Amino acid sequence: MPSKFALITNECLFMKRIFQTIILLNILLVFGVQCTFFQKEKEIPFWENPVTLDLDDIVKRGYIRAIVDNSSTSYYIYRGRRMGYEFELLRNLASHLGVRLHLIVKSDIEDAFILLNKGQADIIAMNLEQSENRSLYANFTLPLGEMSTVLVQRKTGPKVTHIQELHGKTIHVPRGAIYKSQLCALHQDSTLYFNVVEMREGREELIAKVLSKEIDYTVADKDLAMVNNTYYDDLDISVEISEKSPVGWAIRTNAPQLEVAINDWVTKRTKSGYLATLYSKYFLNSKNSYYRTNSAFSSLGGNLISEYDEIIKKAAETLGWDWRLLASLVYKESAFDPEATSYAGASGLLQLMPVTLERFGVENANDPYQSLMGGVNFLRYLDKFWRERIPESNERIKFILASYNIGHGHVEDAWRLTLKYGKNPQYWENVSHFLKLKTDPEYYRDPVVKSGYAKGHIAVNYVDDILILYNSYRVLVEP
Repeated sequence: MPSKFALITNECLFMKRIFQTIILLNILLVFGVQCTFFQKEKEIPFWENPVTLDLDDIVKRGYIRAIVDNSSTSYYIYRGRRMGYEFELLRNLASHLGVRLHLIVKSDIEDAFILLNKGQADIIAMNLEQSENRSLYANFTLPLGEMSTVLVQRKTGPKVTHIQELHGKTIHVPRGAIYKSQLCALHQDSTLYFNVVEMREGREELIAKVLSKEIDYTVADKDLAMVNNTYYDDLDISVEISEKSPVGWAIRTNAPQLEVAINDWVTKRTKSGYLATLYSKYFLNSKNSYYRTNSAFSSLGGNLISEYDEIIKKAAETLGWDWRLLASLVYKESAFDPEATSYAGASGLLQLMPVTLERFGVENANDPYQSLMGGVNFLRYLDKFWRERIPESNERIKFILASYNIGHGHVEDAWRLTLKYGKNPQYWENVSHFLKLKTDPEYYRDPVVKSGYAKGHIAVNYVDDILILYNSYRVLVEP
């Protein structure tokens, strides 16, 4: 039997443990509540505080960023050229605003609204129907047209001929598209129930999945569905989901200058007939649309940029370049025409002058491989010229491209001016500023300038054009 002392000791230990446990629980409670409080702080919706960036800022920056979809009517590559209804509209708008056009390819519409409000894009150019929810996310331009939507299915198999026959079916739609709310509106009929599954794929990707029998049904704008119906015999688009309604582009709610400017442009282009002509080109001329989008030289129908892709790939290896970058340069110079000749006498795929052809061992300027390799050898020479001064390869490529266009002497002058005025000459952004100033006597007569006057802004735009085209190739064409 334990002693009285032992019982008292055990009781004291027990009470001590209870006391320690209570203190520990209080500490955890206090700090746990604080931790929970900070972690569960209410997240601000992405649309409530959009980045302040209006037309003045866009013009000052020099380019406007637009989100487009990769589809046969929105934006794609055909024989090296950028094409598409939205693309041509945006290019015209950018010219109207006096800025360059940068495109962002995005199928997910929800992501597009987030990028817009974060200031990473300025326009969502997807022909969007306005809705109550979308009015929270963005403002909408004047209508660029009207769209209705249809069910896309196969002619063979369990074909739906009436909305009521969708009962029990599963319909896949692009995430964030208006199609989900249109379909949900059909649920008002209490006898009709079906599943709507949102996907990250774009409209034409889902149409392709219908054709490959991965899914049975999707929904698309009628105009886009009609274009695809021209290509594919097994596509049925006879069931209408919604009637025609106005569609436009989305812009930030706090960009009134941009909204006014776009609406002014829409009004003028509608009156001039430009919108109707462009609509006819992409939506009504189905034969041309078929050839463009099903060609092996289309980013939609194949994965070729030009018939010279293979020799461009081999040549790019000797440069250490992405072949699509070299292809962008070739397109800019000759549009892949080996017999192209400029007013100044430059010829071949990379438009070399006779003296340069001779210097780099080109005997036949019209031979695609010879002229291409002559240009590549010249590019290698320029790479060596700039390598020590511009060690970072992505920056050096910009110097090489500008030198290819205007001559490395003029670019070197701008490099010296950049150094003289205390800027870092290893960055193209700094050097391009002084290259553009070479039309000003104050700069081209500076003692550090050796090559004199030059229209440097042309070379700067040349670099931008190639890099913008390269970005399109990189997004739409596989490596």
